[in-house]
Amino acid sequence: MLLSSIAEALTCKHVGADVEITSMNNLSNATSGQLSFAEHKKYASELQNSKASAFLIPSSLVDSIPANSSYIICENVSISMALATKLFAPKKIDFNTPDPVMGEGTYIDIRANVENGAVIGKNCTIMAGVYLGSHVHVGDNTTIYPNAVIYRDCKIGSDCIIHAGTVIGADGFGFSHTAMGEHIKIYQNGNVVIEDDVEIGANCAIDRAVFGSTVIKKGVKLDNFIHIGHNCEIGEYSLFVAQSGVGGSTKLGRNCVVSGQSAFTDHLEIAPFSTFTARSGITKSIKEPKGVWSGYPLMPHKEWMRLQSKIAKLIKE
Repeated sequence: MLLSSIAEALTCKHVGADVEITSMNNLSNATSGQLSFAEHKKYASELQNSKASAFLIPSSLVDSIPANSSYIICENVSISMALATKLFAPKKIDFNTPDPVMGEGTYIDIRANVENGAVIGKNCTIMAGVYLGSHVHVGDNTTIYPNAVIYRDCKIGSDCIIHAGTVIGADGFGFSHTAMGEHIKIYQNGNVVIEDDVEIGANCAIDRAVFGSTVIKKGVKLDNFIHIGHNCEIGEYSLFVAQSGVGGSTKLGRNCVVSGQSAFTDHLEIAPFSTFTARSGITKSIKEPKGVWSGYPLMPHKEWMRLQSKIAKLIKE
């Protein structure tokens, strides 16, 4: 849609050329034809280098955007961004696409529901109660057990196993908040990409991205009852034990081991080959690889063991 139409929907003023906008993205990943946004001066440098065609910004950031860019002045950028995401949200079901495509040797139970535009590879097994949304792609030799749900636009690789009750591509938990405490939904217009040779246990939830993709990389194995938040990236061959969770936009390197009931806050960077013992609480990024971590507050496992020993001695005294 035209930038002027977006500005009108947001009841804001647009400045510059009335460019056509196809979608939204964050500053660093935005390309020509996309609308991006910035709320604080700490993003001024990133804003200056963004390739977006237009921006949602406060008046204080007008001088920080690239020369000759179009923009919309917003009183509250966070609220305007949330409202704008609704304008670009796709239809829940796309009826105007071809019938599903199924590869040779694939079995789909008659009680499964596959929407138009879905593509399923060779030698797959899709069991009763499975739902595959519009434009879902499933690679070869993948098995999806009963009542698993894969929302529209998500991609599943080859040689994957998805167990019963798992939901892939539900909305990430994202809201902007008004001064009165109302919560304005940020529409999650990205998807989930599951690479090859991934196994996902029963009753897991992997949320779709706001923009771009939530990515589960090759060889990852998730136990039952795992939650992966929006825009996360789980590195190759990582292992997650039951009841663990990862906050939005956190990225784990390859071969991480996450033991039961461990939790990560959002926007963290975790080094490869990191190991977390049960009930670890991870609130800060970890830069050094191959560490073993425990507890909350998080500390190196050997320190945590010494601490537990001293506490035990105090109790005995």
